[in-house]
This record gives sequence, structure tokens and C-alpha cells, in this order.
Amino acid sequence: MIYGIGTDICDIRRIRASFERHGERFAEKILSDAELAVWRRRGARWPERGVRYLATRFSAKEAFSKAIGLGMRLPMHWRLCEIANRPSGEPVIVLHGELKPWFEARGLTAHITVTDESEYAASFCVVERAGTAA
Repeated sequence: MIYGIGTDICDIRRIRASFERHGERFAEKILSDAELAVWRRRGARWPERGVRYLATRFSAKEAFSKAIGLGMRLPMHWRLCEIANRPSGEPVIVLHGELKPWFEARGLTAHITVTDESEYAASFCVVERAGTAA
């Protein structure tokens, strides 16, 4: 059964401006440790690719927070929600800290997709609850 649906569209120019204003502190607020490592590798080779990575993660976490119905309120926190990739490239949500047991206690699973174009990053998230009928 669907527990929640979330979507987000993010203006990449806004993310770039926040990054330029706050520097790495902005990325450190949004990204998990694993995401920070990927972001640094991508940004070192091509800075624009780093900005896009940051924008897609920002968008995906916003979509997830809407799908679980919390917004950006505890136990939801930017760094406790990681958007990783399977070897196939498929994005997957990995939860940490107090958000993980909160999510698991409700029997939830999440599906996420992310995309970006020249000026926007967008994400869509569906959260399901196992074992309940509609």
C-alpha cells in the first residue's frame, strides 16, 4: 500500500548560488559522508558536475521527506538520508541514525528517481508500507 508520494524540482542555479555563498559548508549540511566523497570526486574533475550532483541529492531528499510526511523535521535530517546508486546506476535510499529505525518500525520501503537538465534537478519518491491492504 502506498504510504506517501513526494516530488521536488530544484533550480540548479539556486543550488550553485548557495554553494558559492556558503562554500563546502553547504554541501556538508546536505550530503552524507559517502555522498560527500562522491561529490568531491565529481566536482574535482568537472565543477559543474559536482553542482548537479548536489542539486539532485537536495531534490531527492526533499521528495523523500515529503513522501514520509515529515518534511525536514526530526527524525528526518539531510545527512541521515543518503541517495546512493546500485552498480546499475539505479538510485536507492540508504538511511542512517535515528531515521533508519523510525522508517523500519513502520514497515516502509522507498523508491526514488532523480534527473537533471540544464537548469533543473527533479526527483520523485514513492514510499510503501508492507503487508497492509488498501
